[in-house]
Amino acid sequence: MHFAQYYLDCLSQASYLIGDKTTGRAVLVDPRRDIDDYLHDAEAAGLRIELVIETHIHADFLSGHLELARATGATIAFGEAAETGFPIRRLRDGERLSLGADDGQGVTLTVLATPGHTLESICLVLREHPDDEVPFGVLTGDTLFVGDVGRPDLLSAAGHTPQDMAARLYRSLHTKLMPLPDATRVFPAHGAGSACGRSLSSETSSTIGDQRRFNYALQPMPEDDFVRLVTAGQPTTPGYFAHDAALNRDGHPLLEPGPPPALTLDEALAARDRQGAVLLDCRPLAAYTAAHLAGSLHTSLDTRFAEYAGSVVTPGTPIVLLAHPGTEQEARLRLARIGYDHVLGHLPDPAAVLARTPELSRSSCRIDHEELVMRGPELPKGQSLEESRTGGDAAVADARPTAAPPAGIQLIDVRNPAEYEAGALPGARNVPLAGLPDRLTELDPARPVVLYCRSGNRSVIAAALLEAHGFTEVCDVIGGYEAVGAGAQ
Repeated sequence: MHFAQYYLDCLSQASYLIGDKTTGRAVLVDPRRDIDDYLHDAEAAGLRIELVIETHIHADFLSGHLELARATGATIAFGEAAETGFPIRRLRDGERLSLGADDGQGVTLTVLATPGHTLESICLVLREHPDDEVPFGVLTGDTLFVGDVGRPDLLSAAGHTPQDMAARLYRSLHTKLMPLPDATRVFPAHGAGSACGRSLSSETSSTIGDQRRFNYALQPMPEDDFVRLVTAGQPTTPGYFAHDAALNRDGHPLLEPGPPPALTLDEALAARDRQGAVLLDCRPLAAYTAAHLAGSLHTSLDTRFAEYAGSVVTPGTPIVLLAHPGTEQEARLRLARIGYDHVLGHLPDPAAVLARTPELSRSSCRIDHEELVMRGPELPKGQSLEESRTGGDAAVADARPTAAPPAGIQLIDVRNPAEYEAGALPGARNVPLAGLPDRLTELDPARPVVLYCRSGNRSVIAAALLEAHGFTEVCDVIGGYEAVGAGAQ
């Protein structure tokens, strides 16, 4: 058997190439949109990709099923409940897919219908030989992660509430996956950082036995308790998720690789003023905060670039990239992985452009914890960061804000709800980064805004968004909540 996992750190996304070396037949599961690595490795291993299997209709990235079908002639397959805008093979619950010879021997995948994350979700039990008592592994898609389970609220079908989907997920886990032998390896579609769950591990594989013992959602509990547990505290959904889900379901233009064209400053500004283009600065945080083009947005290539870009840039918006020389092609590819194809070009060497045009340059307002204490709210006296998270006494047991900031200051926590619930600065309002574009009207652009996140990355992205929308007094907290808490001890 040929088995390879491809893990994309920037999207926390895993795909799989599985083949039978005897026959050369292979399948690809949950591929990303740029497919060259798959094609190269399949050719090197003497494999023919005959089937592209999607464990469900993805929302967090644009899948490569159409690109692979064009390149290899492979058939696209989904779970039986999938509704798509292009021809597919429907995989039935219990169906066995053999990659071996006609005698039925060789590598075999068994389809398990596991609705819950979505209605059409499936898992694939992989055996090197069809009669192996213990499977080699199970590809669990977004049904089961290492340390978590798929969230039931992302793509709740019409007429199906998150609670209904969570109940389906409970039954899928306990009737389809938990009966597998403990030694069965678990290969999920995502890892830590993905917004498809809230407690995903950084490990990219596990076993059924370990998940049975250590996964919080698989501990013995009634179905109703499971439903309440997995529907609470999920991360805010980035704005591009619905866009990607529609493209993965209905079809999308095929990826056209290549670097974006170079633009002059005048061309970049004209694209902004005449076409509504976003100027997206993807340089490292330190470079952006030191000097950036007025009105530009920011998300660094050395972070979760595409996800954050998809949180602050509306799908379909034209984009001009401001990137360190030589990184513009990588930025364009990462945007294409979430279906953001409308990149008009890039501004070569933004730092040099800013040096020549200081009248267009701005620096970011950043404050440390001492300055925050002087300007605004502080942790309750004597309370450590750990106490603020766990609750040091009855007064702060739920770690919620206990005192309002001074009049005039808007203190905004841009972390996800679960992070905020675990501990926040007194007087802070929770407006997660992914939901900020839709909640700008809740903030007063005439009043100062102080933003913070966990470590100081998302807050810079949020500050750039506010500045681009006309907020004139915006600061973020260096080092975020962790640094503030450490300084307050």
